[in-house]
Amino acid sequence: MGAVMRRIHVGNGLSAFGLGFTVPYLYVYVAQVRDLGAMTASLVLAVFAVAALIVLPFAGRAIVRRGPLPVLIAALLTAALGALSLGVASTAAAVLLSAGALGAGQAVMQPALATMIVDCSPAGTRSRAFATQFFLQNLGLGVGGLIGGHLVDASRASSFTLLFAIEAAMFLVLVVIMATVRVPQAPRIAGSVTKGRGSWRQLLRNRAMVQLCVLGFVLFFACYGQFESGLSAYGVEAAGISTSALGTALAANTAVIVVAQFAVLRFVERRRRSRVIAAVGLIWALAWLTAGYAGLANAGQTMATAAFVSTYALFGLGEAMLSPTVAPLVADLAPDGMAGQYNSAFALVKQLALAVGPAVGGPLGASLHAPYIVTFLLMSLGISVLAIRLGRQLTSLQNQPSSAPSRVVARGGTPAELSSRA
Repeated sequence: MGAVMRRIHVGNGLSAFGLGFTVPYLYVYVAQVRDLGAMTASLVLAVFAVAALIVLPFAGRAIVRRGPLPVLIAALLTAALGALSLGVASTAAAVLLSAGALGAGQAVMQPALATMIVDCSPAGTRSRAFATQFFLQNLGLGVGGLIGGHLVDASRASSFTLLFAIEAAMFLVLVVIMATVRVPQAPRIAGSVTKGRGSWRQLLRNRAMVQLCVLGFVLFFACYGQFESGLSAYGVEAAGISTSALGTALAANTAVIVVAQFAVLRFVERRRRSRVIAAVGLIWALAWLTAGYAGLANAGQTMATAAFVSTYALFGLGEAMLSPTVAPLVADLAPDGMAGQYNSAFALVKQLALAVGPAVGGPLGASLHAPYIVTFLLMSLGISVLAIRLGRQLTSLQNQPSSAPSRVVARGGTPAELSSRA
């Protein structure tokens, strides 16, 4: 990695480390420490999603026009302000406004950092760059959550203020680091393409990108959207999983990602991206079958717990395969200068899935146990079908960059569109 990419990865790790300090404890902080009740605490979590949905359509346009670095710094400053405000907020209105600022800042960081990775990495190393980003994000979240858990004390509001102050400090340190980065000047699209409607129309005409967004929604809905809602509710209600076992399952998920990421990368880099995503669908189908065994087979508490932990581990293996596959594919589908728009659009799809997933999966997982498992088993198999269909819209170089001796990936359209340009 070059010096610029190293700083970007350090920034990714620091931001995830800061988020790990506070995300697991937001509900307890709002509902119990500030004594604002469960309803306000639930609204805070909803505000994060709503804020992201509001700002992401504008973030892509800003990245295309201004470049990713100024947008990233603005997002970091907004998130730092939101974190500091949240640490001292004592009323429902103040908490919700602070959460909105923090959520908006966090949401914009993702496409801005992803676009910087695209601008600073050639196609041949892009999969490894995104795999490193995902590895550091999970490592930072895990370490931050572990340290934060030892610092926090539900009987002292000041301990939570300290956590949010540390989170804000991480964002500000990242501002300093990013301010020294010199990102290569990516081409900017002039004229009508940079206008909101023009850029979105251009994106929607890219059939491969539209199919990838549909596939991405199903991916995030069936996995991330269930981790802390439907799947955990199912585990507690159907399988009798204890809270400590839930923590172990989440730790197993992170551990698999951290341990397997670069071993998986060697396998993924030499294969077609569409087939890798299809394989992830099959792995996640196995994960849902394992979850079904944990809650529906009456196999005993020990076996149920082991199966439930294995479910999260299997999800982690699939995530490790996706990180060097999906994000680079989004970049390779984007025309020159439009990576920010495409990254923001895909981040918007992710946020939609994360907003809808818990609302649908939570009630299903808590009460309709067999239908819940069957629904998401079928969705995982649907991922494989959608991935194979997506592969037909990709050029050979977009689908398998390693097939090109020069390691240069064709960008910006479907096979038909690229042949017409030639």
